[in-house]
Amino acid sequence: METLLCLSIALFAGLMLSRLAKPLKLPAVTAYLVAGILIGPYLLGNLKIDGLGFTSMENIKQYEILCDVALGFIAFSIGNEFRLSQLKKNGKQATIIGIIQAVTATLLVDAALIGLHFLIPDKLPLPSAIVLGAIASATAPAATLMVVRQYKAKGPLTDILLPIVALDDAVGLILFAVSFGIARALMSGHVDVVSIIVEPLLEVILSLLLGALMGFLFDWCEQFFHSRSKRLSMSVTFVFLTVAFSMLKFEIGGVHIAFSPLLVCMMLGTIFCNICDFSEELMDRVDRWTAPLFILFFVLSGAELELSIFKDPMIVCIGLVYILFRSLGKYFGARESARAVHCDKNIVQYLGITLLPQAGVALGMALKAEQLGPEGAIVANITLFSVLIYELVGPYLTKLSLLKAGEIKPEGKVSAREQHLLSKQGK
Repeated sequence: METLLCLSIALFAGLMLSRLAKPLKLPAVTAYLVAGILIGPYLLGNLKIDGLGFTSMENIKQYEILCDVALGFIAFSIGNEFRLSQLKKNGKQATIIGIIQAVTATLLVDAALIGLHFLIPDKLPLPSAIVLGAIASATAPAATLMVVRQYKAKGPLTDILLPIVALDDAVGLILFAVSFGIARALMSGHVDVVSIIVEPLLEVILSLLLGALMGFLFDWCEQFFHSRSKRLSMSVTFVFLTVAFSMLKFEIGGVHIAFSPLLVCMMLGTIFCNICDFSEELMDRVDRWTAPLFILFFVLSGAELELSIFKDPMIVCIGLVYILFRSLGKYFGARESARAVHCDKNIVQYLGITLLPQAGVALGMALKAEQLGPEGAIVANITLFSVLIYELVGPYLTKLSLLKAGEIKPEGKVSAREQHLLSKQGK
């Protein structure tokens, strides 16, 4: 009962806040995150009434499986953006921009935080600064996708944005693994080539291979069914199955083998949408089915935001430096690389701003960084602070950029209820 009550309150809070956010012209994603904060451990949950909000961070962790599945569906949907017909138009541009903006953000944050390390070495160790630079490369696909969907954005900027966000995760994983290996080497005095180079490359390659295999198997299984409901059920089954397989971890000859759930599910969607004749219709049906799941994902993400980090002024200061230089890296990296590959002027001007949201992937990297000990704890706290700011501000900036680029129609659409009333009056 308590679990169902808690989830229903989370859904209700998210939906009601999204209505309040509409007159303020804020994206629904922001409303869901704020709803999570309101019913999280620091506000409603602080009353410690089981079932009435999330009473603790441990309580939120009980719903972690929902977040994993939601991210799987988000990655699956982004895979739909890698249709060959679309990649022929902007695949080369998206690849170049995706790599350059991620590397630029990493280098700028590294430079700023390493400089800060020499000013306050006791507060910001060098390994922490290096790892934070790599985390800066990651962009949140979930918030970006939800804004695009909510406002039905269409145009050159939207077409190139989602492939870049997806590619960003692959680049970010490699940059993080290399930086994490360097950080460990600085602390231990021993350079491990396997963990710095071999393991991250294997993670990306094996993730793509696993996703491709699941995509071909998915298409084969779909051929046995013709009803829409059963095809939808098979789609849900394969996303669940793919998320489960992507969580496998094992060791072969001293090499740690792991998969990226986002890359695996993205590849699942990419293969399926390119080889299945009815994939577009099926993807649309899956998107509608997952709407409540995505609301829960963002409400839970909001509840997980650690507000207590504001108590440490030094974390706040370092976090602000991180946010400033990451934002500059994303903006100028995207702008200059887009200009170099002769993109549309709206892409040059606004793409960098749409790449600011940061959440799940960055938090996953920060969680792994905790293996560094006290240095890792600093990384986790600064990442939590930046995610809190980016998740609340990022979706609105994404919406604003798409609006300025002319890819979102001005608000004022007639709702379904109003359409029904107008049709009755017409009769």
